[in-house]
Amino acid sequence: MNIRKLVKKDVAALRAYRAAEIPCRIKLDANESPLGFETALKAVSSLKTNRYPDPEAKALKRLLARDFRVAPENILQGNGSDELIYYLIATFGGPVLYPVPTFSMYGIIAQAFGEEKVEVPLDEAYDLDAEAMLTAVRRKKPKIIFLSSPNNPTGNCFSSERILPLLEASKGIVVVDEAYQPFASERGFLPLLKDYKNLVILRTLSKIGLAGLRLGFMIASPEIVEEVNKVRLPFNVNALSQAVALAALQEKKKLKASIRQIVTERGRLLSAMETIPGITPFPSEANFILFRVSGPERVYEELLKQGILVRNLQDAVEGSLRVTVGTPKENKAFLRALAKIQRSARQEQS
Repeated sequence: MNIRKLVKKDVAALRAYRAAEIPCRIKLDANESPLGFETALKAVSSLKTNRYPDPEAKALKRLLARDFRVAPENILQGNGSDELIYYLIATFGGPVLYPVPTFSMYGIIAQAFGEEKVEVPLDEAYDLDAEAMLTAVRRKKPKIIFLSSPNNPTGNCFSSERILPLLEASKGIVVVDEAYQPFASERGFLPLLKDYKNLVILRTLSKIGLAGLRLGFMIASPEIVEEVNKVRLPFNVNALSQAVALAALQEKKKLKASIRQIVTERGRLLSAMETIPGITPFPSEANFILFRVSGPERVYEELLKQGILVRNLQDAVEGSLRVTVGTPKENKAFLRALAKIQRSARQEQS
């Protein structure tokens, strides 16, 4: 039997998302926080493993609702933001519009459902091409628009004056994915929820030190939450994740301190990278820095030889690599290695 002949055409054409585990001493490739919340693990000691988790994650949603200043009915929990993206496309269908380069799962999930993908290149400053986006909205009439802001992999926030016209022009859902918003200088779009019924905001705990939990949230009108909840799998967020997240989110001083440290280190890292010949880093509002370099494959491999893993983004952003902000010690080691690699390259050319 040829199993491949049974697979849907759109799925057969996909390549699986590979999150390869590459041995290294310093891991700066996945936009994880270098700081965790191990103390929150105490919260699982009293859990009963023979019972299903709370299907509505009520305690967690009450806490998040208070922090976000919305009602619990405005929140839907997911097994990471990826699952919520999946649910949104399952609920509303396509076409699915998004700028490129951006988070790859928008396109992967849309294709898995057999929905039309509408990709609009960013402008030279990595901002939304306002005219091209609005033209695509008028011509394609997308059911969903995904906007990652701050954007992965470019690190910048899209201009609000370019997002608002999309919210007003679209007859579909506009999803602002704010996975990296805790590190941004801007407030984000939560205050606009009451003004735009078609606005959906995604948040995640993965970037702030809880990536192992796989826990994300959709914040939207109760009407949207109600519809998306129809396709949500029962008990999709396990009891362990709920308990640890609840405990960690109550460590507010630690959480704020860890975010401040990452933002401070990001500034130091960016300034230092700007002094290394042949390296062009781009300002970032996230917990990573995109940088352009001659011979990215060579630099990636040389860093890996020294035990430092970054993300090779050659396929998405030509000539570019991405480094996650680590601890001061990790960042220092990365900078030292990068400077050494560039020095060696110049010596070979001379």
